[in-house]
Amino acid sequence: MSGDGRQDWGPVIGASEVGFALWAPAQERLALRIGGRDIAMTAQGDGWFCCEAPLSEAGAEYAYLLEDGRTVPDPAARAQARDVHGPSRLVDPDRYEWRHDRPGRAWREAVIYELHIGAFTPEGTFAAAAERMGALADLGVTAIEIMPVAQFAGDRGWGYDGVLPYAVHPAYGTPDQMRALVDAAHGAGLMVLLDVVYNHFGPEGNYLNLYAPEFFHPEQHTPWGAAIAYDREPVRRFFVENALYWLRDFRLDGLRLDAIDHVKDDSDPEILVEIAREVRREFPDAHLTTEDNRNITHLHEREDGRAPLYTAEWNDDWHNAAHVIATGEDEGYYADFADTPHAHLARALAEGFAYQGQVSPQKDAPRGGPSAHLPPVAFVDFLQNHDQAGNRAFGERIDALAPAPAVRALRAILLLSPHIPLMFMGEEYGEERPFLFFTDFHGDLADAVRQGRRREFAGFAAFEDGATDAIPDPNAPETFAASRIDWARRDGAGQARLEETGALLRVRRREIVPLLAGAGAHTGRVIDAEADVVAVDWRLDGARISLRANLGDGDRAAPAAPGRVIWGPVGARTWLGPWQVRFTRQEGLHDA
Repeated sequence: MSGDGRQDWGPVIGASEVGFALWAPAQERLALRIGGRDIAMTAQGDGWFCCEAPLSEAGAEYAYLLEDGRTVPDPAARAQARDVHGPSRLVDPDRYEWRHDRPGRAWREAVIYELHIGAFTPEGTFAAAAERMGALADLGVTAIEIMPVAQFAGDRGWGYDGVLPYAVHPAYGTPDQMRALVDAAHGAGLMVLLDVVYNHFGPEGNYLNLYAPEFFHPEQHTPWGAAIAYDREPVRRFFVENALYWLRDFRLDGLRLDAIDHVKDDSDPEILVEIAREVRREFPDAHLTTEDNRNITHLHEREDGRAPLYTAEWNDDWHNAAHVIATGEDEGYYADFADTPHAHLARALAEGFAYQGQVSPQKDAPRGGPSAHLPPVAFVDFLQNHDQAGNRAFGERIDALAPAPAVRALRAILLLSPHIPLMFMGEEYGEERPFLFFTDFHGDLADAVRQGRRREFAGFAAFEDGATDAIPDPNAPETFAASRIDWARRDGAGQARLEETGALLRVRRREIVPLLAGAGAHTGRVIDAEADVVAVDWRLDGARISLRANLGDGDRAAPAAPGRVIWGPVGARTWLGPWQVRFTRQEGLHDA
């Protein structure tokens, strides 16, 4: 039990005993099954049941025995004995002996590398990933962002269908092996961020409805099922405690909250605010980021230069505009950027979001609000990520979709703008393997996922003939295997790309990052330019950074930019060849 009288979810290991608690308002009686015996649990009121077991049971398997004789895993289990359907396992988080402290990096230093543990190495484990941390640090990466590791059904999956949000997925390793990965990253000077999913539970292995149907609002829905009842205190605590658990027990440097536009809560404060406040109280320097396609800013506002709630927002507008420029695609959400993609990209670079209340052609409704008052580091930009590749029918990366000069130009803009850059694993060397959507379901659920995936793309021009059978089966082991990145390419054909990525990151560290400490509101300004030319100036902390980019196939005049060239051609300052990018820096501006 918490010091304020609140009940904690999950096992609490004490000096001589382990405390167990479960919120089961639909049950009259409940028991803990552990070590071959059943221990009756005591009703505490408000639907909570509690009991204690000897500390000697640490490491044992346990489950909760319902009135009807069924056993269920602990929804806040720190580990499972096997799959999501069986018993949980007690683990002691204090057994691991940490070798390194958090690196204590400021957010402005972040260069994020998103990775999926299963697809990042041939082995697909925490231990194998730990061996690669030095290579990422040497490149200039400063933070890894791990796709969700909360346990889900089966062995293979992206992680966004987790059903046990506190349990580490066993296909990747044990909780202590995850701690060892974090430790290795910290030893290399890298921050570690983790994706967490608080908007839904996966379709297999969630037993909460059996004993706590009040956990959900059956009359409200998300794309994945019944909405979660965040307005109920035990439900709120489940997610608040989860955020604190990952940061405390695994010494993470921050969290990224997935699809918060589906975390709907009318409480005051709303659940997202409460999570951030509690995190800031215990971990004031944690980095909290969000994914939200609404282009809202109220969660990311600054007070005296600090973020009292969330640090930054994934910026889909930047990606979408860049993608349209590179590929010419205009279906789905790219339709919103197909009219003037260069103008959309310029505005996103200068002000954060491209859509700040304008009507979205795709949705035929206004989208977003003003964002120029936020500092540039409030936006995380990317040329690709797990969604933008994996949500394509064939999982193509940007290098398979766009000409190399376009990718090269946009990568330079990504890595040198004052926003926070994110790369998806393999991007640094031009990975050619796809990143597909993969799962490990069976029976009717597998059929439903397979057919649903094909229906999802039936309306796209590429499948007008109805030939969706060629779309890879998410449940096939080959689909997952095809998504693993190729480290041999990194060390071979990808060397030139890798070296240029490293050069860009060295320029960023030397020329851009030192200017971001005092960068505040309204730092960016779009400069009028010819068609295909993106021109933006940022007035930062003591200097002006200017971007001039010709994102087209013909020669173009470019607005003059003062200062010395820090990247790109150093010749004629008012002219750029096809897909050329120039960044300059002018010193001596102290009123940023």
